[in-house]
Amino acid sequence: MARIELAPLTQWITAGAVHHGDTLPAQLMERLAIGRRHAHALLARLQAAQWLVAEGPARRRRWLPGPLRQVVRRYALAGLQEDLPWRQDFAPCFALPATVQRMAQHAYTELLNNAIDHSGGGSVTISMRQTPLQLQLLVSDDGCGLFERIGRDFAIADPLLAMFELSKGKLTSTPAAHLGHGLYFTSRLADVFDIHANQAAFQCRSWDSRSWHAARPATQDGTSVYLALQLDTPRTLDAVLRAHSVDGAGYGFETTVVPLQLIGGATLASRADAKRVAARLPQFRRAEIDFTGIAEVGHSFADELFRVFRNQHPGLDLRPTGMAPQVAAMVGSVGA
Repeated sequence: MARIELAPLTQWITAGAVHHGDTLPAQLMERLAIGRRHAHALLARLQAAQWLVAEGPARRRRWLPGPLRQVVRRYALAGLQEDLPWRQDFAPCFALPATVQRMAQHAYTELLNNAIDHSGGGSVTISMRQTPLQLQLLVSDDGCGLFERIGRDFAIADPLLAMFELSKGKLTSTPAAHLGHGLYFTSRLADVFDIHANQAAFQCRSWDSRSWHAARPATQDGTSVYLALQLDTPRTLDAVLRAHSVDGAGYGFETTVVPLQLIGGATLASRADAKRVAARLPQFRRAEIDFTGIAEVGHSFADELFRVFRNQHPGLDLRPTGMAPQVAAMVGSVGA
């Protein structure tokens, strides 16, 4: 008989051990149409690869999930409620620190809710994997794609500009039902966060000041969002949510960071550039304008953003950060 590859088995063996630990050899025999000896050989290989652990004597052996765990499930989106798959199919299969469990639940339900409410697709595939160091989550739908959806709803055809607007937070096409918080805060929970849609891709990393960068896109249709969390992270969901209130004590989404490098290249020159940066910022009480990676700005840009716009919105605390010397001088010249 041909040797069975382990990779396909790892997509369901964790759930198999959780729900059928006492009868796992029989489950393998039925699912793969193999004999008992072959099933036990597969279990031994999975154990050696850290997907399973065994307890008890050979005649009454019970199989449990190992240090490596994975669940992969596909769901029809019609009528799906995002909390049920988490509670029924995923949470029981993972052994996570309490703070990571809470962040994982938040990320899972937010990303799945986005697919349900916004993708316009028919199905979603969710993969979650635990290693000794990380929790990894991938949510992929077969809908229209995130950047096409933003293009339709906000008339932003360029995925780069769509990502720039998304990076500010509070971007939602259904304000009566959503606040536009989900993707923003989920990206800040993760150590690694990638978005792929409509032949475009962007990524941010916790160790890189959470700056957004263009990346190589995946080829599939729809939207795929991937994140990874370190199991020993000191980060907590509560701290991330509170960090965006002005005083750091409440849960209001009152502050944002605007990463100019995402749209500016090395130079921002025009009033149109400044108006693009300023769009929707009055929804916040404080906005950090991050000039990291911007070598110079034009007088028109600085004047429009830091004099005209600031005077129009005196209640908004507009804070330039990460400025190169030329940028600081130009911003200073308009009274910022």
